[in-house]
Amino acid sequence: MPQAGPMAQSPYNGRCIGITGSRGALGAALTRRFRAAGARVIGFTHSSTPPEQADGPHHWVNWSCGNEASLDPHLEEIDVLILNHAINPQGNQSLEVINQALEINALSSWRLMQRFEAISRASPKIHPREVWVNTSEAEIQPAVSPVYELTKRMLGQLVSIRGAVLDETGREALTLRKLVLGPFRSSLNPIGVMDADFVATQVLRQASWGFRLVIVTPNPLTYVLMPLTELGRRAYSRILSRPGP
Repeated sequence: MPQAGPMAQSPYNGRCIGITGSRGALGAALTRRFRAAGARVIGFTHSSTPPEQADGPHHWVNWSCGNEASLDPHLEEIDVLILNHAINPQGNQSLEVINQALEINALSSWRLMQRFEAISRASPKIHPREVWVNTSEAEIQPAVSPVYELTKRMLGQLVSIRGAVLDETGREALTLRKLVLGPFRSSLNPIGVMDADFVATQVLRQASWGFRLVIVTPNPLTYVLMPLTELGRRAYSRILSRPGP
């Protein structure tokens, strides 16, 4: 009996994937991997819409931080939303840059998570929608960029305490995955030691295995420290959690 090909075996075959920061090195690599797996990709960009490419997103959407509500029509059709946009101000610590980094690296992703959660609750699918948040290894390791580290840690802690997203029947409506990635070569980090295509391949592989905490890094300490940090945050949050009014 003939065996099914890789595309037929992929859990992303036929699904719609939305990727912010899709013009960056990792966003482009993820797009290629998802397309190879048979998925349809929507690329979200703050820049001008680039010309169509054979291995690029099937559709581009231009957006800006603070205007997340305008993306609702696109979010409704998405099965997996990957929040991957960020800036790295390096050593710049001016008030203007700090405010910009907070908005782009943390708050815009947090607002998009909330909008996608509301859509997932209101119109559930057979398979739960998913949101993958790229917090990077800067969540727990120095990145030689204090503002970048601060904003990524803020986003990481917000994701850690969010917990399960259930619908009215108690069924999971939205699966949260955190991407903790080590240094890969990109415009944000031209001296990264990993290749973006390698990182994207590992991310999809671990996600297909069902991992909620996806770690790709050459640093062995991260594989020990990050799960312990995540466990501690979740335990602390649940112990002190109180129902709202």
